[in-house]
Amino acid sequence: MKALPKSQILRFTEKAIHLARRAVSRYSSKFSKHRYTLPQHVVLLCLKVRKNTTYRGLLDELIEMPRIRRVLGLAELPTPSTLCKAFNRLDMAVWRIILILSTTLLPTSGVVGVDASGFDRSHASKHYTKRAELTIQQLKVTLLVDAKVNAILDLHVTTTRKHDSQIAPSLIKRNPEDIDILLGDKGYDDQKIRRLTRQHEVRPLIKYREFTSLHKAWNARLDTDLYGQRSQSETVNSTLKRKYGAFVRSRRWWKQFRELTIACLSHNIDRSL
Repeated sequence: MKALPKSQILRFTEKAIHLARRAVSRYSSKFSKHRYTLPQHVVLLCLKVRKNTTYRGLLDELIEMPRIRRVLGLAELPTPSTLCKAFNRLDMAVWRIILILSTTLLPTSGVVGVDASGFDRSHASKHYTKRAELTIQQLKVTLLVDAKVNAILDLHVTTTRKHDSQIAPSLIKRNPEDIDILLGDKGYDDQKIRRLTRQHEVRPLIKYREFTSLHKAWNARLDTDLYGQRSQSETVNSTLKRKYGAFVRSRRWWKQFRELTIACLSHNIDRSL
């Protein structure tokens, strides 16, 4: 009988487990039961977000996926509560490291766009939002996107109304070696951002807010073909919402930050397939 070809989800799992083994240790503690490894937990959580399902729904599907279980080395499946605890235990820093590693799967160009979008956070606990006096119904997510391959290099998530010009500096400082040209709309028109990019030898291609005729002249001199690649950032934002659906399921905002990072990681792996 002819062997079946590898499905996209199988190839996704193979790449995800490879990245996870590079990023995290085998076990969280020498005192753990050693029934499941951290890389296995990482990939299962990625599959949960990618398939836009629940813990119980994912494990139910895995019963009928022997090839996926074989790649992960799962002789038996964990319980939903085990996966939930693993998600709580893995810090945001771990997911950031894996996200950075995932960009090595793609031939990035150094032409990077920065753009923000709102993601629904209606699943947040109403008791928590009332007690914390949070009235914003969306998470503000700012992405650094490579314009050539649509890889997400980094992200910033906040529940506040921070202006774009206050968010961009932290993204630039974390990723100067991955950025040669920074593309941004008028929301990032700030002299501090321009100075910061030049300090890191990054060329800022950011439109000016047109207060005078001089600003209009500067905008007219921008390389339109190069600046037009900024639209790829908007494309990626739209893709995340359309492809992964309502993946922001957790009730607590800090868990939602992690879910968004996992979605970005899954996006990069999918782009590399």
